[in-house]
Amino acid sequence: MNKQILRLAIPNIISNLSVPLLSSVDTALMGHLDEMYYLGALAVGGIIFNFLYWGFGFLRMGTTGLAAQAFGKEDRLEMALILARTLLLALAGGGALILLQKPIAALSFRLIEATPLVERYAREYFFIRIYAAPATLALYVFHGWFLGMQNARYPLLLTVVVNVANLGLNLFFVRHLHLNSAGVAYGTVIAQYLGLLLAGVLFLRRYRPYLLRFTRGDLLEARAVRRAFSVNGDIFLRTLGLIFTFSYFTAESAARGELVLAVNSILLQLINLLAYGVDGFAFAAESLVGRYLGARDARNLRRAVRYAFRWGMGLGAAFAVGFGLFREPILWIFTDKPAVVAEALVYMPWVIVAPLINSYCFIWDGIFIGATATAAMRNSMLFCTFLVFLPAYWLLQGTLGNHSLWLALTLFMIMRGVTLKRYSRRHVFGRVT
Repeated sequence: MNKQILRLAIPNIISNLSVPLLSSVDTALMGHLDEMYYLGALAVGGIIFNFLYWGFGFLRMGTTGLAAQAFGKEDRLEMALILARTLLLALAGGGALILLQKPIAALSFRLIEATPLVERYAREYFFIRIYAAPATLALYVFHGWFLGMQNARYPLLLTVVVNVANLGLNLFFVRHLHLNSAGVAYGTVIAQYLGLLLAGVLFLRRYRPYLLRFTRGDLLEARAVRRAFSVNGDIFLRTLGLIFTFSYFTAESAARGELVLAVNSILLQLINLLAYGVDGFAFAAESLVGRYLGARDARNLRRAVRYAFRWGMGLGAAFAVGFGLFREPILWIFTDKPAVVAEALVYMPWVIVAPLINSYCFIWDGIFIGATATAAMRNSMLFCTFLVFLPAYWLLQGTLGNHSLWLALTLFMIMRGVTLKRYSRRHVFGRVT
């Protein structure tokens, strides 16, 4: 089981870490410009795209669970149909985002409080990057489907190629053409379409035999479509709760001024770094849990869960040690402004303890996605968002200041792990006993 976990997890860890590393480079590029409002613009623009793209995260997560269970059943036709259905949904969703870009922007900038210069450059960033939407959503589908097929190498290749291209383009547009935050947006758009082209080539190279002939009736078969909509709808609501929490966190940071926004944006990059690292084992859990549920193999299901926790929590502990030992040097990577570093060190203890707390709920997320136990995930997230995070922040913001945001976020993560553990007996293990 260790070999299976590592075979799936290591490529996922490498590919996942490249995502926040790219975001970190973007943050560092903006953080070293003369004005802080470019960094603020990138953070605010990121809030909007978190809502848009994280909201469509079901295209990856739902696809992985469904495809892995079809793989466990050895149902090749269903594997092909899952890919076709979700790709159609992704392209339709991406087109809709482009068509609705103006009302989305109007609503977003009405809800997010920022200084005039931050808003100006955030708008510019948004109206460029939105054109990457169809490619971005289609890549979610390919990533999820490849993982469901127990193939972690293709997602690794896709992610590395896209992010290396994105990094090179961002450096060129920002450093050489001096396009600042707009340059980051242009780099993202071009890199996403390059990634989609590569995904198609990889699919045809290995999975051409899966291009089975199926009818329109097969594609729109009522029971399968209802199941897909149920799974994806639950994940959508669950993801909205997660997006809302982090976006509210960033919006409240922006309301506290440019310094707090810059500090919290940098510290959230470290939280994201942890998430993408540990999610390598969570993704491995998705693939294996879905496979063994599909095959009705209770023994290997429990082994996969147990080993995923061992590896994921171990990596989380390593992150905690690293953050603790190198807190100040890490911060200087993101900015050369002493005031920002000094303020960030005040809140760094929250980031140091986060890996020991967050890793637990991240692994549970992967288990529930693989099991397509999405209703339980949805209920856990909505409870933790609206009955834990928000009340904690509202009660403490007057006395703890910015610490109240970090305390509320920590309680949110703790309760996610607690509630998913409670749900697991019935919604995961109970399905194969």
